[in-house]
Amino acid sequence: MESVLAFVIGVVIIVIGLAVSIGLHEIGHLVPAKKFGVKVTQYMIGFGPTIWSKRRGETEYGVKAIPLGGYIAMIGMFPPAKGEHAKEDSTGFFRGLVQDARDSSAETITPGDEDRAFYRLPVWKRIIVMFGGPFMNLVLAVVLFGVLLMGIGIQQPSTTVGSVSACALPETSERTTCEPGDPAAPGAAAGVEPGDRLVSVAGESIESWEQSTAVIRSHPDEPIEVVVERDGEQVTLEVTPMLSERYVLDDRGQVVTGADGEPATAKVGFVGIAPAYERAAQPVTVVFTTLGENISGVAGIIVNLPQRIIDVANAAFGPGERDPNGPISVVGVGRVAGEIASLDTIPVLDKAAGLIGILASLNVALFVFNLIPLLPLDGGHIAGALWEAIRRGWAKLRRRPDPGPVDLAKMMPITLGVVVILGAMSALLIYADLVKPISLL
Repeated sequence: MESVLAFVIGVVIIVIGLAVSIGLHEIGHLVPAKKFGVKVTQYMIGFGPTIWSKRRGETEYGVKAIPLGGYIAMIGMFPPAKGEHAKEDSTGFFRGLVQDARDSSAETITPGDEDRAFYRLPVWKRIIVMFGGPFMNLVLAVVLFGVLLMGIGIQQPSTTVGSVSACALPETSERTTCEPGDPAAPGAAAGVEPGDRLVSVAGESIESWEQSTAVIRSHPDEPIEVVVERDGEQVTLEVTPMLSERYVLDDRGQVVTGADGEPATAKVGFVGIAPAYERAAQPVTVVFTTLGENISGVAGIIVNLPQRIIDVANAAFGPGERDPNGPISVVGVGRVAGEIASLDTIPVLDKAAGLIGILASLNVALFVFNLIPLLPLDGGHIAGALWEAIRRGWAKLRRRPDPGPVDLAKMMPITLGVVVILGAMSALLIYADLVKPISLL
């Protein structure tokens, strides 16, 4: 029962965190829009039927039933067609979409508010308004990563021995337990104990666990002196690392793959000790490095999204397994958060760190995804404003008449296609997260 309650709490935390992220995203649009004089009639969190709302001034603030996004309603999003003084006949479905968008935009403008229409803003102000939402998610991601990395810190191997293997097993072996006949691990044979802090190895002062590993690996079958601190006193031990087959690791600790696609191995010294982990606060530079890595990762997923969606579909409707690094829906995110909260094998601080990390990554995803240059996303409006600036600049350079604002209403057919595709992908991901979820357990 306690684990179920913890699971629910984890899901609720993520839902609230996502709602706050969406709310701040819309505030990022709302504040500059009002600052620049645009009339904003609605500020809503969610879609569908309105659950609660309250009008303050000319803006209605509220919450809707489906918490999967939000919006602000600004008057005059689209300019009227050039030379258009009356509604033209619509003879086709797509032309009707364009005309309906223009009509809906025009209907939001009440007499006396013509100069407060969004499309009348200078290009740079429109870009600020539309970029304000993603920017708020970026700021929130920086704050969350700062709390996670600089405040809570990250788990890092210390110079203290956390465990000592009783026997020596090749790293490539599938066995994890000792059996009769297995050779004794050199560390255990030499008397190394959990809790010992490495002071020096082979005469080299130890500042990190990686450093001690490198020294041990470079002395196979050679007796070396290992000095440890135990109960406040220094103890000198003689250890002979045994020659063992280990995976080759890169600078980031990842296994190197050979030309044949198989993990590369090497014959190195092995003692059979593992580090104890402790949380260490990171410098601010790590926050921005982590942010950059997250942005790059999300951008990579988006670039390869068609293939990744195909992989998700194959896994959801076939026998294959889901890629744990692939895209997931809000349902999948909630499930992962619930699993983290319900784990009874990790301390509360680690659970908090996991949930904060999820919220930070969600805000990075909102930042990158909303900058895709397609309507109805913020990036589509930004791209339209930039194209307008280029057209007007080129016309001015060539001393031609001002071409006026870009008619983004003409993009409504493409916008409809984008909405349909995003809806289909969301439905597929939700289905996959229900029938074949990505699990931490």
